[in-house]
Amino acid sequence: MILDFNMSIQEILIKILLPLSLTFLISSFVGLERQNVGKAAGLSAHLLVAMGATGIAIMQRLMFEYQITLQGGGLSIDPEGQRVIAQVITGIGFVGAGVIIKDQTNVVKGITTAATLWFVAMNGLILGSGYILVGSILGVFIMGFIAIRDIHRGFNPFRGKPFKKKKEIE
Repeated sequence: MILDFNMSIQEILIKILLPLSLTFLISSFVGLERQNVGKAAGLSAHLLVAMGATGIAIMQRLMFEYQITLQGGGLSIDPEGQRVIAQVITGIGFVGAGVIIKDQTNVVKGITTAATLWFVAMNGLILGSGYILVGSILGVFIMGFIAIRDIHRGFNPFRGKPFKKKKEIE
């Protein structure tokens, strides 16, 4: 049974395309900044994590609406399917831990990148769950923070570091 083909164009725009589009814009900004400063998780990682989390949240939201419809029709429902988001939260902790390393001088690196991965996943869950205003405001705050922080540090978050030519390295 295909459950999402009966959606109107307006429902598709509001429940699916709007959250995915906002998530894409916010996580692209965060991921591009991480990539431009040379971190392990860049644009692709942030987009994949955020869009996956948003997709899961949209799916869970649609599952919930379907279960409410079934219950309204007198059928009993199984609420176990509503635990999907909890698994995203657990899983993203594992992904974030993968970018945290300790170098030879016992300095821990990757905490900020792990935090940005966690943020884009959680913001994707917020937007995908239908909280468009909350997710958008949160995204604007974080994008503003990143831009101001990097500009204050003397780094343009919209341009990457110039690559050194092979002759310069030798």
